[in-house]
Parts: sequence; C-alpha cells; structure tokens
Amino acid sequence: QVQLVESGGGLVQAGGSLRLSCAASGRTLSSYIMGWFRQAPGKERECVAAIRWSGGYTDYADSVKGRFTISRDNAKNTVYLQMNSLKPEDTAFYYCAAESRYYSGPVRIVDPDYWGQGTQVTVSS
Repeated sequence: QVQLVESGGGLVQAGGSLRLSCAASGRTLSSYIMGWFRQAPGKERECVAAIRWSGGYTDYADSVKGRFTISRDNAKNTVYLQMNSLKPEDTAFYYCAAESRYYSGPVRIVDPDYWGQGTQVTVSS
C-alpha cells in the first residue's frame, strides 16, 4: 500500500508562487508515473502535470505550461509542483496521484492507483 501526503497549499496573491509537495511512503515508486490533479468547484478534475519517476519525463496541461514545474526527489521519495505566476483561475483543490501503468504518447495518468488527501490552493486577485 502507498500513502501520498500533500503539503504546501495556501492563500497567495495573483502573480505569486507556491510549491506543493507530495511525500510517498509504503513502497518505492521508481516504476510509477506521478501526477498532480486539481478540481475547482463546479469543474471536472484535471491532471495539470505528470512525471515518470524513472527518467523524469514530464508533461503539462496547456493551462499551466510555462508556469508550473513538476519534479521529483528520489532520496526523499517526494514529488513537487512548483507553481509560478499564479492566477485566480488556478484556485482549486490539488491532489497528488500515482499510477503504475504506462501509456504511449505524452506522460499522463489515466487511472490512478493511489491518491493523496489533497491540499487547497487559493489565488486572490
């Protein structure tokens, strides 16, 4: 069993930055794809960034490209989401997820095996 624990959410003004962390425990995730999802009230959950733990290949949703960066720290078994130039429309509940299946094409998560409990990010205008 894998436990994912997010931290780093909070309230920030538009144009500011936040870094989310997702600490994984329970097993090594070297064969997994890790991702960050978000869900705003009244909207569908979307994957904003994904990274293949082995090799570090990444992909991003168009809405965050150039502003968000996903990375991982092997020694700490932790995945990060650095969020810069935040906008009010980035306000959402952010979740970390892990999937053991790989897919052709862009790095992505389709059917997570594990979810974190989430953390709120609020961007004020």
